[in-house]
Amino acid sequence: MQPIIAAARDAAQLCRLVQEQYLVASAKASGAQTEPVTIADYGSQAIICRALQAHYPQDAVVAEESGEQFLQLVADEQREQVLSLLSQVLREPVSQDELVAWLDFGVDRLAARTWVIDPIDGTKGFLARRHYVVAVGLLRAGQVSEGIVAAPGYRDGAGALFYTREGATWRAPLAAGDGHRVTVSQRHRVEDYIAVQSYERYHASKSRMARAREYAGLGDVRLLELDSMEKYALVAGGDADLYMRLPREGSAYAHKIWDHAAGVALVQNAGGTVTDLDGGPLDFSQGETLPNAGLIASNGAHHQRVVEAVQRVMAE
Repeated sequence: MQPIIAAARDAAQLCRLVQEQYLVASAKASGAQTEPVTIADYGSQAIICRALQAHYPQDAVVAEESGEQFLQLVADEQREQVLSLLSQVLREPVSQDELVAWLDFGVDRLAARTWVIDPIDGTKGFLARRHYVVAVGLLRAGQVSEGIVAAPGYRDGAGALFYTREGATWRAPLAAGDGHRVTVSQRHRVEDYIAVQSYERYHASKSRMARAREYAGLGDVRLLELDSMEKYALVAGGDADLYMRLPREGSAYAHKIWDHAAGVALVQNAGGTVTDLDGGPLDFSQGETLPNAGLIASNGAHHQRVVEAVQRVMAE
């Protein structure tokens, strides 16, 4: 995983540069505006796919962006901005042809290993300078195996890199350096429990999740709200104990696998539990979307109790 870990760090650096150089300009611009998310998305994915192409040329990739989208949808000025930032971060000239080839590496390919990339998970958090991550997951035979989550906003902006190795989860400084092994918390007492959920309301039903916690006897737990797959990282590293994602009533939203693969790997390798709303496994073998309606991730201590509470809520 080392080459991909290094690429995730570079991608996070590029995202920070985009925030520093383009967020303010975009907010003040009139008429044709710079799109910082576009610049960061394509640049981040290109860095990761470049590393995959170099080190795992036979593997498959599922990712949000594509070379065709870049050529058709991105304005000339923004293309130049992406190429300039890539050259700065990678310390070598980057051509448009190289960028397009990196973005399209491994797509529409069947392989024993599939890398799942979310170049910026938590777009609104990125724009608002809250929490976002760069995430890379690895599927083996359709099952989640490994994960990397670069989280610049972790612990009030100190940042951290979470990754799996040898069946365990590790946390390291974001910029550089070795990590140390982390595990899910050993908290069992309800009064000590910490839950996390999405900051944005449209991502999941906050009212349903509140009722589920109440039914499970966890109604008074401390609750943190933040964007992105960093919520998985908090559970994996013992900073939180429970993360639920329950659909809003009437919603038919299909979860994208790149929004979950890396985070699920972190929690599972850290000794935690991740299931569907009925306690069954998440299914990453059906292409870009999960057939599961939602999910529950926890340190395992009260997982079955939460599943039963969620089933009660979903039946109402």
